Amino acid sequence: MALIRCHVWLIPLIIQDRIFKHISRNSLMWNKHPGGLFVLPQYSSCLGDFPYYYSNLGVKSPSKFTAVIHAVTPLVSQSQPILKLLVAVAKSQYCHQIIVLWNCDKPLPAKHRWPATAVPVIVIEGESKVMSSRFLPYDNIATDAVLSLDEDTVLSTTEVDFAFTVWQSFPERIVGYPARSHFWDSAKERWGYTSKWTNDYSMVLTGAAIYHKYYHYLYTNYLPASLKNMVDQLANCEDILINFLVSAVTKLPPIKVTQKKQYKETMMGQTSRASRWADPDHFAQRQTCMNTFASWFGYMPLIHSQMRLDPVLFKDQVSILRKKYRDIERL
Repeated sequence: MALIRCHVWLIPLIIQDRIFKHISRNSLMWNKHPGGLFVLPQYSSCLGDFPYYYSNLGVKSPSKFTAVIHAVTPLVSQSQPILKLLVAVAKSQYCHQIIVLWNCDKPLPAKHRWPATAVPVIVIEGESKVMSSRFLPYDNIATDAVLSLDEDTVLSTTEVDFAFTVWQSFPERIVGYPARSHFWDSAKERWGYTSKWTNDYSMVLTGAAIYHKYYHYLYTNYLPASLKNMVDQLANCEDILINFLVSAVTKLPPIKVTQKKQYKETMMGQTSRASRWADPDHFAQRQTCMNTFASWFGYMPLIHSQMRLDPVLFKDQVSILRKKYRDIERL
């Protein structure tokens, strides 16, 4: 099924490239992984703008990232997690700018409500205020690297720095903290989704993850409206969908960093705000999403991994002063 679908898609692309030569794929795009199906020339005519050709071109991975924080809660207190997160991310030596995507029904907070930071903080009010809007290819994103964050994510500056340095070695993948997995439920004959701590994982959620901004363009322009509409109607599963997409493109799993498992204040009971994760329908919806997405792709693109990357000397019995990311062991 997947092979037939691939051929059905490829033939029009080949014809299109013959007709519209000014936006056609070159030989490297067709012959180098991931191939012409997933490399959209409308995004850029420069190969160096895609994460798949860095080694071929001798191009270094990006040295800075843009943080995109998805905000859905009114700013009513100076102790809210989003403000702590802003401060921590802004202190990263790799942070170029921070974008707050304001998808809250309440008006934008006044500028003085945001903390002073050494990097620019740009607040964008979402027009449609739907879940898929967090993956729109915003012109404001000035770097190729995107640090995607939920508003209640808890990360230290050290954790941000380490995740980014790992991503620089794997720029085509999703790299981050919260890992989840899929499995085949033979009793129900359908795919299942689990958040249990196991010996492997197949997704890294975008509540705390780094990836290339090309995936915003691919999410918006490659995926069908039916899947994005499902995500928006449920206000759920956008993180699963982008994991499906990236694994389908790369044929590789994402990468989890460090032992950290709880990455949200809502998970740790430090806020009274009602979380979508606490909704009893949330988990059932994610099971449904898994099967709908797999049906559209024609196969299950997610790939399991048993690899986790920690800093060198992590937990080693040496002086803490010798460790570059020493704070991670205390978190």
